[in-house]
Amino acid sequence: MSGREHGGIVHLLSHLLPFGHAHESHEGVDEALEASEEGIRALKISLVGLMLTALLQLLVVVFSGSVALLADTIHNFGDSLTSLPLWLAFALGKKAADRAHTYGYGRAEDLAGVAIVAVIFFSACVAAYESIERLIHGSEVSNVGWVALAAVIGFLGNELVAQFRIGVGKKIGSAAMVADGQHARVDGFTSLAVLVGAGGVWLGYPVVDPIVGILITIAILFIVRDSALSMWRRMMDAIEPEIPETIGRVCGRVPGVEGVESVRARWVGHRVHSEVRVLLPPAMTLEEAREVERRLREAIREAMPKLGRLVVEIAPARRR
Repeated sequence: MSGREHGGIVHLLSHLLPFGHAHESHEGVDEALEASEEGIRALKISLVGLMLTALLQLLVVVFSGSVALLADTIHNFGDSLTSLPLWLAFALGKKAADRAHTYGYGRAEDLAGVAIVAVIFFSACVAAYESIERLIHGSEVSNVGWVALAAVIGFLGNELVAQFRIGVGKKIGSAAMVADGQHARVDGFTSLAVLVGAGGVWLGYPVVDPIVGILITIAILFIVRDSALSMWRRMMDAIEPEIPETIGRVCGRVPGVEGVESVRARWVGHRVHSEVRVLLPPAMTLEEAREVERRLREAIREAMPKLGRLVVEIAPARRR
């Protein structure tokens, strides 16, 4: 029996159409584990950096009494603590899938993002309370020069952490870490806002200090809003439109593929899981179909380095 007689639409339907093919190579698993390890290392380093920044600022708060600097210091402490749930999520994400968690534990990274948003919101509430208290009952700030220096320290510390987290986050494909890095960058600029408060005190307007504290609180609340929307999208399996579009284009360029019927993709932790359904010529043999599928997998993984699990479903194209 020849390969052509062995193939054809009946054979293709009976072997391929009901099931499709799912595959996650050992290489993909190893890359995911390595990415989690790199994420944990980055969190350890950035945690130490933010804690040192916040402790230096806290020393100046004790001697100066600046409520604007206190608000910024509280926020920096909160930022350093947001590393802990993300750290735990990366550790959980390294665990292999089991009977109860057939997709693995990558979703823990999204839950960590929710915890991060909650911590940031709490820090905003504390900063707002302290600022309003000082605005009502008066604010006394001394050692203005030290306050200004602490504000600069806060900016530099946050900016260094931001660059580090964003760089590692982009490298390993962790949207949560990139967002956390962008958050640190905004925090750095809010530290510079403390300089305005220190300048107001130096010019003889101490009321500027709690006002700046309130403005920093408002900036934090905007961050909370943006972060909450981002995490909502993740929890609802939303994904950047360009990702499925890229996968669809790559599939359409593979020789032998007559059409792309559907592409689905979602983030699970810092890996993209995707399902694609492509159309092949009805008369194609099983061996030929498998070769097209192999080339298709290689092309998708080359175009999407952060791809995790990939499900390919093959169906015969309809002839008119």
